[in-house]
Amino acid sequence: MNTQTLLTFTAFAALAIMSPGPSILLTLRNGASFGVRSVMWSALGNICGVFCLSVAAILGLGVLLKSSALLFGAVKIVGALYLFYIGLRQLFGASTVLVSEADDKESSIAPQPKKLYREAFLTAATNPKAILFFTALFPQFVNAHSSLLPQFLILTGIFMAVSYTTHMSYALIASRARNLLQKPSFSKWVSRVVGTAFIGFGTMLLTLRRQAV
Repeated sequence: MNTQTLLTFTAFAALAIMSPGPSILLTLRNGASFGVRSVMWSALGNICGVFCLSVAAILGLGVLLKSSALLFGAVKIVGALYLFYIGLRQLFGASTVLVSEADDKESSIAPQPKKLYREAFLTAATNPKAILFFTALFPQFVNAHSSLLPQFLILTGIFMAVSYTTHMSYALIASRARNLLQKPSFSKWVSRVVGTAFIGFGTMLLTLRRQAV
């Protein structure tokens, strides 16, 4: 795998992870309500859930990547349409606050680490955004003519590292900027930026070519 492929994958992964979704909202809630330390456990649960999704995806990659170019192109189009859909929904959908006052007023006593881990794991493992990422976008960065296991370990490792770092960063922001996260105007601004980025990356995805030997 060349450097350009890895950098492009990292950019796609960062965008997918940073955009508001079930896992990010859970992190913001836990960070605002219980502090950064609580998110250490929920972030661990998140990346474990992500790992399970990536394993499920890699099991089907061999068949997909060795199939016809037509099928592979169809998967790429589905991935791009998914990015366009998310982008347009962010741009034109109704904005909601990232952290509600109810979340902010919850007890400051954090749940047990086991509960935090389990909640985040289930959220990540059933997150439609993550499922679509690994089924529609993940295959675009894998070389069908090279060993899948090393590529799987590298790409999944990058995704997990970016995911954990992002969640801890969001937790730090949430713990120090509760009032800002409760403002609808801030949420609307975030939605517009994220929506534009998704549409841009959807366009980029359409230009990617299937990796050759």
